[in-house]
Parts: sequence; structure tokens; C-alpha cells
Amino acid sequence: MDRICVYCGSSSGARSAYQEAAVSLGRTLAERDLGLVYGGGDVGLMGTVADATLEAGGEAHGVIPDGLREREIAHEGLTELDVVGSMHDRKRRMVDLADGFVALPGGYGTLEEFMEVLTWTQLGLHANPCGLLDVADYYAELATFFDHQREEGFVSADHRSIVLIEDEPDELLDRFADYEAPPLKNVLDSPDET
Repeated sequence: MDRICVYCGSSSGARSAYQEAAVSLGRTLAERDLGLVYGGGDVGLMGTVADATLEAGGEAHGVIPDGLREREIAHEGLTELDVVGSMHDRKRRMVDLADGFVALPGGYGTLEEFMEVLTWTQLGLHANPCGLLDVADYYAELATFFDHQREEGFVSADHRSIVLIEDEPDELLDRFADYEAPPLKNVLDSPDET
């Protein structure tokens, strides 16, 4: 792995633990010589994880749509900043740049981006690890819901296993390093002719 995409809030949230986790993740990425790919903002947890990565000597690559450049206040001190045309372009570019995907706490956008990349794993469009950094049990109820989906027959055991959940960055990135995707066929490939 060379780069990890981090999805996270453009606000800092209600608990100091969220910012502390963003700092810890940013430093851990730099210590492991893993570049950060993220949404390019200079606010909230987005700015915190980018600053922590850079301050620890790491690289931070932001991707931001032109329409959000002022609203999210694009981070001007990044190693690289891509300004793209739309949210769809942003998400695709972030996926193309990354070898793994982590969600820190965040709002609807964080969850939507993580769920989309998780679905792409399920569909066999990529085989990179996807993980939730469960800071202060932020994602505990979501993990319970994922288990409920499996129990109710909507998610297979193999597909449930592709969501890695830890509460410490080192533990999550250790699991990323050992990750092997279940054998999933790309559903968009043409069927083999027999």
C-alpha cells in the first residue's frame, strides 16, 4: 500500500476524541510512509488529519470539487491538490489514488462515500481494504446493523467480512496490511463465453 483514502467530517464533531483520532491517524500514516488521500478541505476533521499527516512529514493529496473549494476552504498547504468538476469526479479520483479506505467519524457525506467504496468492493470493482475507525463507539451501532443485514440474509458472510473495524489507527492499518479480499468477481466484466 502507498496511499490511504480517509473519509471524515468537515466539522470537528462534539467530542475532542474525534480530533485526537484524526491527529493520531494522520501521524500514523506518516510514520508508516503511507500518503493521505482525502477531500481537500482545511476545516473540521478533514483539515486536522491533513495537518497531522503533513506535520509528521507525510504526504497529503486532496481532491475537492470546484463548487466546494470556498465552502470547505481548500487546504492550500497540501503536497498536491486536485480541483475537479463534481462530487462524482472527486469520489472517483480519490478511489483511483488510494490503496485502502478509512472512515473517521463524519456526517452523511462521510457515510455515503464509505458505503459507495464498500459497495464497489462487494461488486468486485476493487480489492482494497475498507475500514471504520470506531472512535468512542461512533460506528458501533452501524456495525450492529451490518451484522443484522447478514443475519437477515441481505449480506453474505464474505461481504460482511470486508468491513474492518478497529478503534486505533495502528490496529486498523495492521489489518489493512494483512487484508486479502474474498474471491469476488467483478460484476461488470463480460461473462465468459463457453
